[in-house]
Amino acid sequence: MEHKALHQPFELYVSDMEHWQERPLIYHFFEIVQILEGSGTRLVNNNTFTYKKGCIFLFTPLDCRGFETKTPTRFCSIRFSEVFLGQYRHAADRERIGHWLKQLEHLFYHHNRFREILIQQPGDCQMITTLIHNMIGEYEQKPSYHEQNLQHLVTLILNILVRNVHDHADTVTGEEATEPLINGMLLHIRQHISDPEKLRVDYLAQHFNLSVNYVGEYFRKFTGESLQQYITQYKIRLVQQRLAYSNLTVSQIAGELGFSDESHLSRQFRKHNGVSPLEYRKNARPA
Repeated sequence: MEHKALHQPFELYVSDMEHWQERPLIYHFFEIVQILEGSGTRLVNNNTFTYKKGCIFLFTPLDCRGFETKTPTRFCSIRFSEVFLGQYRHAADRERIGHWLKQLEHLFYHHNRFREILIQQPGDCQMITTLIHNMIGEYEQKPSYHEQNLQHLVTLILNILVRNVHDHADTVTGEEATEPLINGMLLHIRQHISDPEKLRVDYLAQHFNLSVNYVGEYFRKFTGESLQQYITQYKIRLVQQRLAYSNLTVSQIAGELGFSDESHLSRQFRKHNGVSPLEYRKNARPA
């Protein structure tokens, strides 16, 4: 499976889907997509789901996604990284932003990632549409303070989506709760990322009623990567976030995220980032 990275903290574009030439790829950034016109099918981790005008999708880093159109489709794509969401001008803002990013983990990792977000209130739909329209103007015209305004507009959209995800979670029916097994497995991994015992292949096999020998093959089939690679990459992303936006020590982060000790975390972190955790923290914070 091919991968695609984001080369700047924020990108926004409006396009016709007929110009979408890429086959499904694994993207290493967050993405909000709103369908402006048209209908068709979206591809998520080798699963297919229909879309229509007004649908809003959230994609997280490491998701494999793509689209197949049924009728002419126009869409708005908002792509951003945690670096963009976490930009701050003063050290005093760091803890506040770190707390907010942790809250967003519920939105990006705990909602039903295989269906569109269900916006409960018509007013919220209109508000999101207006915010996205304003973002397009800011991004294209780039007036003074447009970067700060874009950050605030993304924050507002995410807060509205968080509200609707929370409201919808309390009203899920048995039919709606049925979802592909891989979705449940991904959610289990993210919920128990700090508990190595519940991430073991034998535990996953028993929990999801799969053969021990088939767990790894099944996971790779639907995600394009190995189970251990996925777990490690997700842990490293969480370490990066805590280094940048909290005052936790490396040892405390290691304990929180299920590393055997600080040395284990440091080795893994340097392997994936090329620098030590302390060097990363120093570079991630303003002087």
